[in-house]
Amino acid sequence: MGRPSSYSPEFREEAVQLALKSLQPIAHTARELGMHPETLRTWNRQYERGQERPDEPLALDERARLKELERRNRELEMEVSFLKKAASYFAKDPR
Repeated sequence: MGRPSSYSPEFREEAVQLALKSLQPIAHTARELGMHPETLRTWNRQYERGQERPDEPLALDERARLKELERRNRELEMEVSFLKKAASYFAKDPR
């Protein structure tokens, strides 16, 4: 696999946080820390992957709101469809 890291977990965490908060590119931050840019990019990707939360079930109020929004979306889609048909009907030249 890979060779063991010579960087402590604390250093990794601080480097990733610095890269995330910095307005500079990751390569610039890595150079400032005296490390290879790809190492910091890898740590950054690992950090972001670890931050993703698995899908959690929706709470009851969230499910109700979602159901209402889906119903409203269907209504709006029907209205848009009707308006498109009406516009095409009136756009025809009656002459």
